[in-house]
Amino acid sequence: MTETQIGPPEPTAPKPRRRGRIAALAGSVLLAGALLAGVGYTVVTVDGADRDAGAPVWKFPKVTADKDKTTTRKGLEGMLVPYGTGALVRGPDIGQFGSEAQLSGARATALRKESVSGLPRSLRKRLEQQIDRQHIKGMAMRSYFSQESDGSRAEGIYSVSVTLTQMEDRAAVRSISTFQNTFLDALGGLREGPKIKGHKNAKCFRSPQGADEDLVMMLCSGYVGDILVTTTADGPKSLDADGVAKLLRTQLDRIAEPGEAV
Repeated sequence: MTETQIGPPEPTAPKPRRRGRIAALAGSVLLAGALLAGVGYTVVTVDGADRDAGAPVWKFPKVTADKDKTTTRKGLEGMLVPYGTGALVRGPDIGQFGSEAQLSGARATALRKESVSGLPRSLRKRLEQQIDRQHIKGMAMRSYFSQESDGSRAEGIYSVSVTLTQMEDRAAVRSISTFQNTFLDALGGLREGPKIKGHKNAKCFRSPQGADEDLVMMLCSGYVGDILVTTTADGPKSLDADGVAKLLRTQLDRIAEPGEAV
């Protein structure tokens, strides 16, 4: 990602100010994503890189039936909510991994460290030590679109990624989940999202109230046993927060003690 320098907004230029707000929110969410799930957050492609040209136009790839089916998986990846659940279809690539992936503990640990490599050295070292103490056993990721699209502009469609991170120490999972929610709450400006029925430890956070941006984000996390579950949703201002919360609840419900798919 190319680093963009954004200076103070000009009094008579509302659009640079708009870019500044987008960058500030995106920066906070990307940092949160690094702390939450390493590579487990997605970036939705918007048609047209120049935001000043007007409102972003959302364009999604056409999804065909044969690409919309989830191959039977084993292990941690087998616990992920399958494509075809409700209206969910295959989503955008998660980094270099495509729309779904399962990683070993060593690979997941290395990627989480890469995700904080751009932070100040002292903070980065502390986070790397924390990551090492987590003893990650494995990670599975999957991205979704909320419904099928024919590739043209589609109002209301959003993308959401789900990341499952399995650790050796259940106490560490509880501690990390609590830290994540405290961190997001402390960012300031983010709104608390819908409650996750049946999972008191899970929380969601949404874009700031009154934001006039066309693109919004929603971050959620929770856990079951030794598995940390995080979701990141990106979409238009009409993003269905209840739909994202429902996906998180469905995912948590699929995981039974001690970490087996229901």
